[in-house]
Amino acid sequence: MNERQRARRPGGRSARVGAQVHQAVTDLINERGYGNFAVGDVAARAGVADSSIYRRWGSLDTLLTDVALTRLNAQSPMPDTGSLAGDLRAYAGQVAREITGPDGLLLVRLAVALTSNGQQGLEARDALRDERTRQLQSMLDRARDRGEHSPDALDVLDHILAPMYIRVLFGMGPLTPDYIDGLVDRLL
Repeated sequence: MNERQRARRPGGRSARVGAQVHQAVTDLINERGYGNFAVGDVAARAGVADSSIYRRWGSLDTLLTDVALTRLNAQSPMPDTGSLAGDLRAYAGQVAREITGPDGLLLVRLAVALTSNGQQGLEARDALRDERTRQLQSMLDRARDRGEHSPDALDVLDHILAPMYIRVLFGMGPLTPDYIDGLVDRLL
């Protein structure tokens, strides 16, 4: 995201166009899957010009990464409950609701698909992973500042998020509160 994009005021036409484009991407991924549409399809679905998308995002992969990060931040913000165990349980619960919801595997499909889309796709995937890792690290740093022992962000990904995604991908049963609590307990 460039400085001009960050400086835009919230609301107004820019926010409306952004929301329309994000919804168009979500709909197209759900209908066609990743890799089966182009910027022109997104623009047509959103009712905007292709040039608007290129000017704001630069490429389809950058747009897809923005959609994924926006969804993550809106649906699974980093909680601050006052304890690391509480934060991890709340966060894992949010992720579980997200990946089992109506657009559940959008992010998973998107991240996997980006890895097979050349250098630009790998960079977009890495940006997605790095931003989420940065956010997880802020939760872990808060815990350390409170004097709690905390794992590193990769451990959270490996021991809490990965098992949930695998369970959903392979239909291995529901993500119950007991299951999620067990993942957190094993990590801590």
